[in-house]
Amino acid sequence: MSGTLYLIPVPLGPTAPEHSLPANVLDTIRPLEHFVVEQAKTARAFLKAAGTNKALQELQLEELNEHTKSDALDHLLTPLRLGHDVGLLSEAGCPAVADPGANLVALAQKEGIRVVPLIGPSSLLLALMASGLNGQRFAFQGYLPAKEVDRSKALRDLESESRKRQQTQLFIETPYRNRAMFDAILQTCQPATRLTVATDLTLPGESVLTRTIAQWKKQAPPEIERRPTVFLMLA
Repeated sequence: MSGTLYLIPVPLGPTAPEHSLPANVLDTIRPLEHFVVEQAKTARAFLKAAGTNKALQELQLEELNEHTKSDALDHLLTPLRLGHDVGLLSEAGCPAVADPGANLVALAQKEGIRVVPLIGPSSLLLALMASGLNGQRFAFQGYLPAKEVDRSKALRDLESESRKRQQTQLFIETPYRNRAMFDAILQTCQPATRLTVATDLTLPGESVLTRTIAQWKKQAPPEIERRPTVFLMLA
């Protein structure tokens, strides 16, 4: 009988795991010996803080990130096929959402391996909850194009779709490009479109602000350089 693949959320920043993970989730994590992680170093730090029952050097950690080749995924399922439970971690937040772990989950589902999502922080849902935008009809768009021309076109298309469907659009950006994204939104979108900028969710500097584009243009820009940020738009 195959093991279970546990999808383990990770705190969204440098906070103690018990601040954002329920006790039963920590109890599920602690006995595990096998993990698939984005970066071994940061995963070990999280597992140590979570109170793993094993010495860190005894844990079996395999990396799965943007550098992992598709033909290496099959190997990562080996412990599960041998009956061992495996924990899948992202660097922050929920694994398999805007995360390379989705490919492993897809393969596990294809093989009939049990997949169990554990409760924990999701920056996307937290931002949507606090935005005041449409929480009944929304779409996550991941990362928009980095090139200025392509990014502007994507923003116009998303704004048009939002207006037509009354659909909240969610997207994220690499922290060092947050400012460029914010500026592009202000330059591209219509004055009445509402924009939420959600920063440092669950952390001491947390900020979730919703303004129209016209209002954003009249106030000081948010401090989002090199900070985890979710953008939400509703036209």
